[in-house]
Amino acid sequence: MVVPRVQAAIASAFGEEYRGTDPVVRPSQFADIQVNAAMALAKKVGMPPRDAAARIVGALDLDGICTAVEISGPGFINLTFDGTWIEELLNDEATTAAGAATPAGPVREPRRVVVDYSSPNVAKEMHVGHLRTTVVGDSLVKVLEALGDTVIRQNHIGDWGTPFGMLIEHWLEVGEDSPEAALLVDDPSAFYQAARAKFDASATEDDGFATRARLRVVALQSGDEATFAVWQRLVAQSKRYFNAIYSTLGISLTDDHIAGESSYDAHLAQLCQELEELGIARVSDGALCTFPAGFTGRDGQPLPLIIRKSDGGYGYGTTDLATIRYRVRDLQADRILYVVGAPQNVHLRMVLATARDAGWLPDTVEAVHVQIGNVLGDDGKILKSRSGAPVKLMALLAEAVDRARAVIDASRPELTEEERAVTARQVGIGAVKYADLSVGHDTEYVFDFDRMLALSGNTGPYVQYAAARIRSILRKAGVLEQHVAAGTDTAAAGLDTAGLNADGGAPATAIAVVEPAERALALHLLEYGATLSRVGELLEPHRLSTYLFELAQLFTAFYDQCPVLKAEESVRDSRLALCALVLRRLSGGLELLGIETPENM
Repeated sequence: MVVPRVQAAIASAFGEEYRGTDPVVRPSQFADIQVNAAMALAKKVGMPPRDAAARIVGALDLDGICTAVEISGPGFINLTFDGTWIEELLNDEATTAAGAATPAGPVREPRRVVVDYSSPNVAKEMHVGHLRTTVVGDSLVKVLEALGDTVIRQNHIGDWGTPFGMLIEHWLEVGEDSPEAALLVDDPSAFYQAARAKFDASATEDDGFATRARLRVVALQSGDEATFAVWQRLVAQSKRYFNAIYSTLGISLTDDHIAGESSYDAHLAQLCQELEELGIARVSDGALCTFPAGFTGRDGQPLPLIIRKSDGGYGYGTTDLATIRYRVRDLQADRILYVVGAPQNVHLRMVLATARDAGWLPDTVEAVHVQIGNVLGDDGKILKSRSGAPVKLMALLAEAVDRARAVIDASRPELTEEERAVTARQVGIGAVKYADLSVGHDTEYVFDFDRMLALSGNTGPYVQYAAARIRSILRKAGVLEQHVAAGTDTAAAGLDTAGLNADGGAPATAIAVVEPAERALALHLLEYGATLSRVGELLEPHRLSTYLFELAQLFTAFYDQCPVLKAEESVRDSRLALCALVLRRLSGGLELLGIETPENM
């Protein structure tokens, strides 16, 4: 709220080169906020922190905003806001919330952003390792779109390469209408493993399955029509499976967003030729490689990025380079985000370095690896099933819903069967997604159903419950229109709540901020836009989760300390309007995380 003014004061006090300095705003036990910029600036400007703080305060223009500006300790600047100013901002926010899900944050130029995420493999089961890239990536695209960016989703599925020889051959042997072929949708791993078992069993046979599978790869890559047609059917079956997962998770990816490895196959030979002509790639041990600067192996020798294998085939590096060139030249990206596992970091950095050397990735285009950490089991190791295999994602999601259903059946037996089924899905899936999004995307976390589904602590159900509780309050007050569908964003739906017109117009009742709990809640509400901007810039959805958790906590404290339904009429109307704004922020924020808001809990 005051960051631009503090930065202007810093520039006035110490020069324009310091305008971009982080004000280091923190909560304060003595005021509304504390500005700690002087502590970091002191050494740079050559003066004691307290003197630097005094210079900043002397240049601050906070007329009508603050009632007190004080320097404490070694150089902390404590700001106490004017209550009237808080009320004006909050009521402006309420008006904005009635017509838009995203309030204004710091102004920035919209960008054209390509986001690469999910990226499962054809004919293979999606497992828990795919959960994080899918959930984090989808939340980022929602936030960036809300901030005004043009976002292009790219689902870079694994749909090409040598394994397809055995998959196609197995498909032809079992028949398209067989139960074995149906496994591609029902149990992709079983289909793949059956093909692999036949391949391995015949590896030494001159004219066995393995030989036919190798020949089938050649036929596919040379454009044989019959083989290509079977490949298309394999991919189509896998798309059905992917879409079932995405539908269950509430992910916005569709078939239109698929840009698999096969999309770039026709361009790989020309890409290799161009790298050779530029002098960037050379043959090493029979393979065509680039050696981007700064990458060495354990032996201290330059680390190669293989562009073309010694047998003439292409690898991930080749396809990844082709995607960059396409995304810059054809999609006109300003920013490219790779939401992929942390172990891919060195490979991806080498690819990006090669692309920059080739001129395919200009300095004007930002390319970022949004590193995804592992999901762990109770033993601190990568989560696996009892058999030691990766946990199947669909089975995990089904268990989350079943566990949520058991709790809801016990706690809300008066709800109808349909209401309990819908709520169980919203809570179960929401719990899994929130657990993933509430921690840094590059960190590891332990998958624990009991913790995820708890109604206390930083969990999805806790935040969802706060929203459901507000719905109940507004419903009892007779101001919650029942036509709002469960889980829809209240702002987008034009919710008629506490002084908000049904068409999403301006509040009829002004929100008054009097009590300390009201003030704390109001100040946090005013940070929503800035929080979304930080998420979009830093690419850290957990900041939004933290904001929503703290908002739910502050609402609980407010409701415990400030009577709403039993307050006198003018106070009641103000507090109902405040409750409605909190509901809009909770439901709108959850929507950006890809989580639905239940009607009942």
